[in-house]
Amino acid sequence: MKLVHSLFTAVHAVIALLFALAALTLVWIAARTAWSVWSGGLDADATLHMVQALGILASGVVALQIAQTVVEEEVVRDAHISGPTRVRRFLSRFLVVLVVALAIEGLVATFKAQEDPASLLYSSALIVAVGALLAGWGVFIHLNRSAEELEPEAMQEAKGEDRKMRE
Repeated sequence: MKLVHSLFTAVHAVIALLFALAALTLVWIAARTAWSVWSGGLDADATLHMVQALGILASGVVALQIAQTVVEEEVVRDAHISGPTRVRRFLSRFLVVLVVALAIEGLVATFKAQEDPASLLYSSALIVAVGALLAGWGVFIHLNRSAEELEPEAMQEAKGEDRKMRE
């Protein structure tokens, strides 16, 4: 069984590496896009292209955050995400960057809708989805807090692991 567990840890490490490489690629693309806007002059389309670069950069941050979370939770800590504290922390780390990335994508879609008003429905649906995601996340955290109060030892264990990660 230890061999299978080691195999899963290795697979998680490879997946995290692939996410990190994808993140670096997205950051590079965002930087190239921004540089081409700056070097090409700030014309009427500059705002749209800069916001698109921000969206790509936010996607890179999401990928890098996923890589970091997978490494910390599955490779370094070797933690099993079963307790309410671990679930809340894992999902919160992921959702914070996802919400930001989707909000920026909604902003990009709104700028594009100035050229094509028919796509305004897409951008408004995306922004409403971001709001629904935030509301659902808030409800989850509220309900999860009461579950954490039932298992205070799980919270102490997670805090102890945090101290180990900082050392």
